[in-house]
Amino acid sequence: MSPLFAKFPWQTVGIGVLVLLSVLAFVFSILFIKFFKLYIQSRFTQAGISFLHLVFMWVRGVNSTIILKVQIMAIQSGLNTDPKRLEAHYLSGGNVMYVVRALIAASRAQIPLTFNEATAIDLAGRNVLEAVQTSVNPKVIDCPDPAKGKMLLEAVARNGIQLRTKARVTVRTNLPRLIGGATEETIIARVGEGIVSAIGSADDHYHVLANPDRISKAVLGKGLDSQTAFEIVSIDIADIDVGDNIGARLQAEQAEADMRVARAKAETARAAAQAREQEMVALVAENRAKVVLAEAEIPQAIAQSMREGRFGVMDYYNLRNVQADTEMRASIAGPGRTIVGDNKG
Repeated sequence: MSPLFAKFPWQTVGIGVLVLLSVLAFVFSILFIKFFKLYIQSRFTQAGISFLHLVFMWVRGVNSTIILKVQIMAIQSGLNTDPKRLEAHYLSGGNVMYVVRALIAASRAQIPLTFNEATAIDLAGRNVLEAVQTSVNPKVIDCPDPAKGKMLLEAVARNGIQLRTKARVTVRTNLPRLIGGATEETIIARVGEGIVSAIGSADDHYHVLANPDRISKAVLGKGLDSQTAFEIVSIDIADIDVGDNIGARLQAEQAEADMRVARAKAETARAAAQAREQEMVALVAENRAKVVLAEAEIPQAIAQSMREGRFGVMDYYNLRNVQADTEMRASIAGPGRTIVGDNKG
């Protein structure tokens, strides 16, 4: 035996190998205990998930219990799903349980739905299982939505009568348009708009009350489910009541407004007349002042004429006699009467 071979620490190496094998055996025992039950389930259900696949899913942070349960559910339902695709969808943040249950429901109802479509719908934030269930069992939604605090739609016919109504819209999911399609709120808004338009186009509210189905027919004919995630099956008028006479109220309000305008115009005319009256009073006072000034100049003119010899003493006395005679007649006539020839006006 070579001296070098004899000096090699075989005892240390043996201990190291033994420890390593012990650690590996311990780890394998733990993994065996942890995944043995799942592996047995996979083998007996023919899920197609090996023991190492279960371990690798655990290493990648995938819940192997959920993946195995979903895979068993799919296999037992006759679906040919790949566990790796389920694992990839799980890692993408999808709900593999909803996806597989939706695929099973679609298969039973003979609705065309592929795995890629189901995962795309799920990753888009839509509940793919609820979508399939609604496609199989149509859903009824109220219009308007009571959750918004409005119980009835209000519309006015051409004769001015207000009608309050409520509709029930039956819809089923349109799976091909589910991604990117409008939601229930759009359906409710469109149906509400259609009902208001149908009532507003009616000549008389009696026709609407007698034939409520004319509203449904008018709304269904507009294709309101276009570009939405739903297909409208039917629109039923659940309730319809007569409200206020909006036309009469509007006419009354218009008449009141017209009356206020007329009153304002009359008040403006009255104010203008009063202003004109005050102007005339001032003008009369001004003219009277001019007359007084003119009368004050008469004695001066008489005096000037007498100095110049154009007006004699006898002429002055004759003038005084005429004034006295005029004053006597005015006193006989009484106050408020005017004597013709009175120079005092």
